[in-house]
Amino acid sequence: MQLQLPEASIEAQRASRLLHNLIATEIRRQDGWISFARYMELLLYAPDLGYYSGGAEKLGKDGDFTTAPEITPLFGATLAHLATELLDSTPALQPQILEFGAGSGQLAHDILTELTSGAQSARMPQAYYIVELSAELRARQQQKLRDFPQVQWLDRLPEAFSGVVLGNEVLDAMPVELVVRGADGWLQRGVGLTEAATADDDGQFVYMDRPADPSLIAQIPDAESLTVGHLTEVHPVAIGFMRSLAAMLKAGQGGVAIFLDYGFPAAEYYLQQRDQGTLMCHYRHHAHPDPFYLPGLQDVTAHVDFTAMAVAALDNGLDLLGYTSQAAFLLEAGIGQLLLRTPPENALQYLPQANAMQKLVSPAEMGELFKVLVVGIGAELPERFSRHDRSHRL
Repeated sequence: MQLQLPEASIEAQRASRLLHNLIATEIRRQDGWISFARYMELLLYAPDLGYYSGGAEKLGKDGDFTTAPEITPLFGATLAHLATELLDSTPALQPQILEFGAGSGQLAHDILTELTSGAQSARMPQAYYIVELSAELRARQQQKLRDFPQVQWLDRLPEAFSGVVLGNEVLDAMPVELVVRGADGWLQRGVGLTEAATADDDGQFVYMDRPADPSLIAQIPDAESLTVGHLTEVHPVAIGFMRSLAAMLKAGQGGVAIFLDYGFPAAEYYLQQRDQGTLMCHYRHHAHPDPFYLPGLQDVTAHVDFTAMAVAALDNGLDLLGYTSQAAFLLEAGIGQLLLRTPPENALQYLPQANAMQKLVSPAEMGELFKVLVVGIGAELPERFSRHDRSHRL
């Protein structure tokens, strides 16, 4: 398939070739095959060369995609008010926030800016932790958040934490495994190499299948009813993350974790009509399906199986506090009221904010595709969130 995408600079192409060579070397060391999850891990996180660990711009108009915090500060302000409402109403929670994978740092900036303004200043959490795996992104965050001394960076989830955990578009960035239904059972789709055409050629990446471990298929409901050729993703890394999150919150004896991401419950994720999965690549605001294109220069993601995430949380001792659309969640959290702090008569300031909010809540934009999963222990969401709860669909 010939992709018609913007051309990368010579320097970027050189970095991509270095990552290609690194992955090719690992494939050869592993007898010619690595799992897709390992391939995706190297694409995104290989030191200095992976998508999230290299130096290219990722977010906003000059990057490859735009996230909710980049669209409007109303997103962060809304989460700031909800976080303080949860902390104020639940004595068991410590007054602190932990954000996993903070991207450009914009969400943390908007939350902390909101909490230092006016009447909110008395509600500033004692600490705002950021767990960031990318040294390059951490450096950007430190620059953006230099005026907020309560921010502390961590290399991994702490053993114990009590407070509010935030993850915006975190689960979709975790490596997935690909599985495909074969004529004689399920296969795990990994990555191999073609024969090198020249001495300077490391070979091209190609898909290679081998029999799948039954544990990978256990995530798929009614897996044997799907037809031959059905390709989909399963999420062992994200499930493992939810297991670690549960251990952390239980050790902290109280906490609420809020995940905003695009995805479906299992009954929709594994529909026969979705027989080529959800894997998608993003390069300079172009979406396409080829994860072998310019390794390290494009984002590679898959939609989240929210049923699997909720089951992992429940199986490891957390409570399911809520599951709904991003639109319903943000509206119940008060984004509309925050918009009205700018008088509608002031059209010059109001209309851009209203249009940005519309992108977050419109069913035709992010409002329905994005979902919100809330899990925790020793805490509850405010009662008003039950009006649009969809936990029964998980």
